Amino acid sequence: MLNRVILIGRLTKDPELRYTPAGVAVTTFTLAVDRPFANQQKEREADFIPIVTWRQLAETCANYLRKGRLAAVEGRMQVRNYDNNEGRRVYVTEVIADNVRFLESPNSGGGNREEGTSGSQGQGYTQQRPAVTRDNNQDPFQDDGKPIDISDDDLPF
Repeated sequence: MLNRVILIGRLTKDPELRYTPAGVAVTTFTLAVDRPFANQQKEREADFIPIVTWRQLAETCANYLRKGRLAAVEGRMQVRNYDNNEGRRVYVTEVIADNVRFLESPNSGGGNREEGTSGSQGQGYTQQRPAVTRDNNQDPFQDDGKPIDISDDDLPF
């Protein structure tokens, strides 16, 4: 059996960080994910998907994610239920994330810096892509964001 979800979207509001009575961090946020098609009025619609992160990953998401930021989430779908105050059964569908990738820098809508968090069992880390520098010993195949200029004479076929 397989239960795996991968989503890319924007946060609808700042993440909410809470702690369980045992002191375990849990963060919730909602990701707006565009649908791949337009409706009859030729407008794009979005799905608003609740995301839950735990432990170190929860604290990292609460510290670095903000409303409007683009993020990639990988995890599993979970459906839980409970009885509300009126005695009615309420079903909740959410994604339990074990890997969250920050796809934009905090100060701009892109830039050449990439942050990310990942974690198996909720363990998280933050990383930055090193700045691109030019020198004679640089790897010529390193992706610096520019197209590669190759003439037909350079191709072996």
